[in-house]
Amino acid sequence: MNAVIRAVVRTANGRYGDAIVGFQDGWRGLLEDRKIRIHNDDRTDRLLTKGGTILGTARTNPDVLLEGLGRIKRTLDDNGIDALIPIGGEGTLTAAHWLADEGVPVVGVPKTIDNDIDHTDTTFGHDTAVTVATDAIDRLHTTAESHQRVMLVEVMGRHAGWIAMNSGIASGAHLTLVPEVPFDVDEVCTMIKRRFQRGDSHFICVVAEGAKPVEDGAFHLREGGIDEYGHERFTGVAHQLGVEIERKIGKEVRTTVLGHVQRGGTPTPFDRILATRFGVHAAEAVHSGRFGQMVALHGTEIGLVSLAEATKQLKLVPTGRHMEAAAFFG
Repeated sequence: MNAVIRAVVRTANGRYGDAIVGFQDGWRGLLEDRKIRIHNDDRTDRLLTKGGTILGTARTNPDVLLEGLGRIKRTLDDNGIDALIPIGGEGTLTAAHWLADEGVPVVGVPKTIDNDIDHTDTTFGHDTAVTVATDAIDRLHTTAESHQRVMLVEVMGRHAGWIAMNSGIASGAHLTLVPEVPFDVDEVCTMIKRRFQRGDSHFICVVAEGAKPVEDGAFHLREGGIDEYGHERFTGVAHQLGVEIERKIGKEVRTTVLGHVQRGGTPTPFDRILATRFGVHAAEAVHSGRFGQMVALHGTEIGLVSLAEATKQLKLVPTGRHMEAAAFFG
């Protein structure tokens, strides 16, 4: 996100002489009118290599956002804001779409490690998360092989299994479980037993946090309810699956949950470049008056897609992509 901020500032200020204002902690900053001036100086230039965001980020309940659209518009008017560039995932861009429908000049920038924003080939943050997950799984191969163990690695991915699938392929995992394809615990156990019976020394399974068992199966996950933002609370699918595997086949299982380590650290070169290009094109879209749009990667080019289209549905792992990964299962 810092790379986007840097690119917007360098482009809008350097080319057009614009003054740039950032609102702290996402939509909350707009609701509470908490702003900071961002200057085109060395401090901003050094943002390129820093992960996270200097503006901070915070979740806001969708109902609060809907009720607060008028307050956000007043904040923008009171501060003389000519255009707004929200950077975020599904929730952020949906709110951006609401504001665009209210006549606010908006150009969105897609940011999510889950890679689940539609109509863009990828989102920045995803490559960094996959790199972190792949490195961790590479390390687990070594210890799993030495101790002849089954290893389950839980990665992020509520509804879309892009991190799990891509890190699973990159690391040579023996199985990947994604939210788009419910798993059968008996089939998982059969696959593990078959691998050890043929003399292999270990089994690595990558599990997306949103993966679920088949509905008519004997294995059921605990329910965690819904949080205040309308999101399902996960209860640790990898750990619960590990307990069930040990019970069924008597094989020792170790579970690693990568959690928020996937979100931190230094962004990969790919993500720095993509975020920078997104920021440049967002600033240019503002100056050409192309509002109600989101910047998007199409092939090697950056284009624009309407926020309405981009937020209509999540981009899930298609069947064909999962079948490619499945060629290496077992």
